[in-house]
Amino acid sequence: MTIGKWAVWFSPNKIPVEETAKLAQIVEGHGYDTLWYPEAMAYEAMALGGYHLSQTSKLNVASGIANIYGRDPTAAIQGHNSLNALYGGRYMLGLGVSHIPIVEGARGHNYGKPLSAMRTYLEAMYAAPVQITVPKRRVVLAALGPKMLALSAEMADGALPYNVTPEHTARAREIVGPGKAIYVEQKICLTNDASVARDVAAEQLAMYLRLPNYRNCWLSLGFSEDELSGRGSDRFLDAMVAWGTEDAIRTRLQAHFDAGADQVAIQPFDPAGGASPHYDALAAFAPGT
Repeated sequence: MTIGKWAVWFSPNKIPVEETAKLAQIVEGHGYDTLWYPEAMAYEAMALGGYHLSQTSKLNVASGIANIYGRDPTAAIQGHNSLNALYGGRYMLGLGVSHIPIVEGARGHNYGKPLSAMRTYLEAMYAAPVQITVPKRRVVLAALGPKMLALSAEMADGALPYNVTPEHTARAREIVGPGKAIYVEQKICLTNDASVARDVAAEQLAMYLRLPNYRNCWLSLGFSEDELSGRGSDRFLDAMVAWGTEDAIRTRLQAHFDAGADQVAIQPFDPAGGASPHYDALAAFAPGT
């Protein structure tokens, strides 16, 4: 698989499903390589992936991430193999351990130790006697800390860091090594108004500030507890959501590549606060423009 440099990340939970199909087609038309989407408690990861694949002809579609507590290992590899067999190898299965409030509160499972839970899951998934085979396995792991990053190199095809900085990308590359891919998500807001950008960033980051997985990662990157309190400091918000001119945002995106990323997925927020991705930004940062 040749990995394209540019991708798009979006949250499907706040927009009509018909708009997600339109978005997939626009992303494909702009020449992006991959469309990434999360799984929470709305659309099921495999079903939505199949829908987006059916609406496009060459775009790669990737779950970012499919929750390992949402299906057993056999079902996961069945979905991976089925979608790749049906749609020409265009599906990538991003897996993650999710978060305690979703796993225990919403799904009713016991949240195990993340590293051992993921290792056990992958071992079972790869050993499953699935009768549909595909030429190429495409599995990546949501990874922030050093142990999960190392596991992504050992047992998957790469790592998928989210809510990170270029400094984290450099750290991830050092741990993962040269042989596996690093796919990085970067939030952007195409506006020169600092107040607007930071208000958008604060709204989008509010739910992540409550989750220990992300907080621990940010603390390891040098942010203080004070900077992660309330809505987050300006320094924190600016680090998470790149804003300003096109050139300023491109500089941030390039910093991830310089640090070792193979692909950067932009998540373009609407400066006006709308739930839909910012379509003007998708056009502005389209590959080749």
